[in-house]
Amino acid sequence: MARTLIIQLTDELRRHIDMRARNNDVYATPSEYIRDLVQSDMEDWAVVSSVVQGLREVSNGEFAKETILDVLRED
Repeated sequence: MARTLIIQLTDELRRHIDMRARNNDVYATPSEYIRDLVQSDMEDWAVVSSVVQGLREVSNGEFAKETILDVLRED
């Protein structure tokens, strides 16, 4: 279900969003551009979260017997 979010932007931010949305090769609307930014941020956050979790496991002495190279060799 789509939800609406109303935000206030500076003129500079709005001009940038409008400029990006005018490039019909990539984004058709400002909403499409904003959605893409949020999705990219979510992906980045997932990577950072995984790295932080891995660092916590290492600092707690939780080591895997296999390395990433071992896992890649299995494929």
